[in-house]
Amino acid sequence: MPFAYIVRCNFTDPAKEAAWNAWYSGPKIAQMLEKPQFRACQRFHRVAGYGRDYLALWIVESPQAFTTAQYTSDWGFFEWEAYVTDWSRDLFDANATSEDSFAVAARGALHVVSFDGMSADDAQVARAALTPQAAMMWLPIVGLDRHTPLIGLAPSTDAPVSDVATAHAPTGRSTPRVQQAIYRPISDFYRAA
Repeated sequence: MPFAYIVRCNFTDPAKEAAWNAWYSGPKIAQMLEKPQFRACQRFHRVAGYGRDYLALWIVESPQAFTTAQYTSDWGFFEWEAYVTDWSRDLFDANATSEDSFAVAARGALHVVSFDGMSADDAQVARAALTPQAAMMWLPIVGLDRHTPLIGLAPSTDAPVSDVATAHAPTGRSTPRVQQAIYRPISDFYRAA
């Protein structure tokens, strides 16, 4: 059973952003895919809607991926730590979804819906009120920071920016809210060797 490990963040220094993206989408992904139980990764940048600017979608075999000596000994963003803000790392049950289902083509998009700060019950009510998304995969939270009780992911070959509902704008860090965004790939879908 695969798990989706989703890391979301913002980056605060435009002068260093290209170098950070080159590092994260290159050496960092390669380093992490050498660790036990890390199966695949793809990175994205938000182009519309609300949410954090960057999203990394990792596929891992189990929650134990985060307890191995290889992971705990060197996972860090140490060089970039001062510039990474609003960082979250959440682990979701991928419900036996194949790795290929998460891959987004270079010209494609990833529609993401999250419910940061909401209870599981409130998130389910908010989810039911959304415009139906036939292709949306709804993944429940199972570990790590637990910023959102579930997340919706809909990879597509292309998604117009206008498809994102903007009615649920963030109103503050402590206020529960629905966030919908369109992300475009900034890396290929990489797999472990």
